[in-house]
Amino acid sequence: MGFFTRLITTSLVFLGYAQFFPNMFHLSGLGVAVLAALVLSILNALVKPILTIFSLPLLLITFGLFSFVINAIILQLTSFIIGDSSFGFSNFGSSLLLAVVLTIVYSVVNDYFERRKNLENIR
Repeated sequence: MGFFTRLITTSLVFLGYAQFFPNMFHLSGLGVAVLAALVLSILNALVKPILTIFSLPLLLITFGLFSFVINAIILQLTSFIIGDSSFGFSNFGSSLLLAVVLTIVYSVVNDYFERRKNLENIR
């Protein structure tokens, strides 16, 4: 999955999550969703590897499930950078739920593009 596909997917997930869980997540609009997706991708590239290295023992003990907590921390950091009034969570649990939802959606979209790529290679 390319960068722009991931950016669009993340923005759409943010918009959908804000509609389904309005008491848990606040998003002020489409522009903020795209900006938040961009900030999230930058944080995933710069901060997430550092957090992953520092939390390696916890990742090993939990068989990788602690990565959801790392993703939720990155989402909370994104909320802090964008501003809680435009992009905010009611609590840590709501950012943890969004981390799980993003992982599932990324998995489905990535699988779609992999299958499409494999079909093109067969032709």
